[in-house]
Amino acid sequence: MTRKICMLAIGALGAIVTTLFGGWSTGLTTLMILMGADYIGGIIVAGVFHKSKNTESGRLESKAGWKGLFRKFMTLVIIAVAYRIDLMVKTNYIMDAVVLSFCANETLSIIENAGLMGIPIPKQLKNAIEVLKNKD
Repeated sequence: MTRKICMLAIGALGAIVTTLFGGWSTGLTTLMILMGADYIGGIIVAGVFHKSKNTESGRLESKAGWKGLFRKFMTLVIIAVAYRIDLMVKTNYIMDAVVLSFCANETLSIIENAGLMGIPIPKQLKNAIEVLKNKD
C-alpha cells in the first residue's frame, strides 16, 4: 500500500513540475544532465582534489554543497518564470533561450571543474571561457 502511495506522490510531483515548464523538452533534459554532471564534478573537485573555489580550504563542505543545490533550484525557478512570460506575451522562444544560456553556463562550469582536476583543456577552449567570463 505504501508503495502505491509513494508512486502516486512521485507521479503527482512529476505532473506538477512538467506543468510548470509547459511540458518536458530535450533542452530541459540536457540542462538536468549538465546540472547533475556539474554538481558531481564539484563534489569530486572538493572531495578528492581539494581544489574547490567555493570553500576557503578547497575541501568538501556541506554548506557549499547546499548553496550549489539551491542555485540549481533557482535556475529551474527562473526557467519556469521564462515559460510563464512566453505564455503571457504569446511567444515560444524565451524559455528556450533561457535554457540554452543555462546549458552554456553549466558546460563552462563542467570544463572548469575538469581543469581543476588536472584534465588538460585545449587553449582555444580556455580562451573561449575567458571571453565568456569577461562578458558577464
